[in-house]
Amino acid sequence: MTTMPQPLADVAPTLGALIADAVRRWPARIAFVDGAREITYAQMGRRIAQAQARLAQLGLVRGDAVAQLSGNRVEMFCVMAAAYLAGLRSVTLHSMASAADHAAIVQDCAARVVVSEQAYAERARALRAACCGVAHWLSHDDEQQHGVQAPAPFWPAAEAADETLRVVDAPDDVIRLAYTGGTTGRSKGVMLTSRALHENARLWLAGLAWPDGVRTLCSAPISHGAGSLIYPTLARGGTVVLQRGFSVQGWLDAVERHRIQHTFIVPTMLYALLDAPATARADLSSLQALMYGAAPASPARIRQALAVFGPVLVQSYGQTEAPNTILVLDQAAHAAASDAQLASAGRPFPGVEVELLGDDDQPVGHGEIGEICVRGPLLMSGYHGQPEQTAQALRAGWLHTGDLARRDGEGLFHIVDRKKDMIITGGFNVYPREVEDVLSAHPAVAAVAVIGVPDARWGEAVKAVVVARAGAQATADALIDYVRERKGAICTPKSVDFVEQVPLTGLGKPDKKALRQRYWTAQSREIA
Repeated sequence: MTTMPQPLADVAPTLGALIADAVRRWPARIAFVDGAREITYAQMGRRIAQAQARLAQLGLVRGDAVAQLSGNRVEMFCVMAAAYLAGLRSVTLHSMASAADHAAIVQDCAARVVVSEQAYAERARALRAACCGVAHWLSHDDEQQHGVQAPAPFWPAAEAADETLRVVDAPDDVIRLAYTGGTTGRSKGVMLTSRALHENARLWLAGLAWPDGVRTLCSAPISHGAGSLIYPTLARGGTVVLQRGFSVQGWLDAVERHRIQHTFIVPTMLYALLDAPATARADLSSLQALMYGAAPASPARIRQALAVFGPVLVQSYGQTEAPNTILVLDQAAHAAASDAQLASAGRPFPGVEVELLGDDDQPVGHGEIGEICVRGPLLMSGYHGQPEQTAQALRAGWLHTGDLARRDGEGLFHIVDRKKDMIITGGFNVYPREVEDVLSAHPAVAAVAVIGVPDARWGEAVKAVVVARAGAQATADALIDYVRERKGAICTPKSVDFVEQVPLTGLGKPDKKALRQRYWTAQSREIA
């Protein structure tokens, strides 16, 4: 039975206190399922205490950074949690990022310790060669390597005599450095305090119903957005089921076997599920909240998902600087939404202050486009080592997200695009998201990204990069006409290219920086 959204009560406003409180409340319940392993809350607490002791033994003190390069596993979470409780700074590297990105992050955060695992041993060795300032290189596994480059095991062979959890994090301690994807330039280290991460958990609990003992599936990396679902799950005495990666059959099997109620996926994962015949045969009746986000999803595909999964869809909007919980379109809103409303990002989570501001940092008029700006305890403290970028992003007391939107009469925010993605063609503003929504509704289009490319006449021209749906046929001219009929000449692509796959970032978002670079490099030479 679904319960009403729950507040986070009786816990100090730190993430460390939330975790320790969950261990105290639910010692015999299963906290994690990790492959064939089941870990109780009491066992999780002992593991976190072991990690705390190990980090202290290595000489780490409040404010030091510990980095990890690992897939989803309970040991990774326990090291993250140990850092949070101790007021250290947890840094989790995305496994799909480049070696250069990993090295830049480890150097920027001045990590004292890097913990990897056998699956990434080769990358860890390359990282070690590039980052001479790291004091300790350790592994979650006993890798049975030899020589000076062999990482030592992080975990002790036997349990320690004292395995007491020590909660020393203060609300204003920066306990996480979350690095942005770098899609708009150099990756920035977002400084998140214990208060901000606690607020993130509180907002999840206030904005959605989390049943007692909720069963949550994390198939996306817990090093990033999917990890935020762990803390409301623990606060409700629930179980987190970890997967090392996403596959359609693996996801379906996990939902059936563990009777999953809550989970988070990105749109590319959602589309793969919708396109797989196995999805229609699976028993997904346990699902209560199928959360999606990180990138826009087309209304046509959302409507298809509602038909397949039922009234369980939840869209969340946030960004690294205000993680996950700025806007929400919950299950009830999905069920009653028009196609136009399905294209929205929802309404603010309870207690989050959201405004649309113009270039003068003043609120725009009703129905006008402005930049989504946010304030409240959810926000980052700034960018690590980048005071100018921090001042720009947090000017006038608001976080400036860089996303442009309009608000309708129902209070729904409709994101039109990233401010930096806006195309100016012939003096007119074109928002790629609006063109993408139109093209995504065409039956022959599986995925699409719209960008501006150099044009001698127009300055920028609208280009659509399309992945055709299997078995469907469409010409560039047909798609161009399709947009012209629905959006008019200004928004109509001047050209359409068909590709096997739209490039994605490590977080599953369309990588428009890479896409633009490809076209701007080639076409700029032609114009010159």
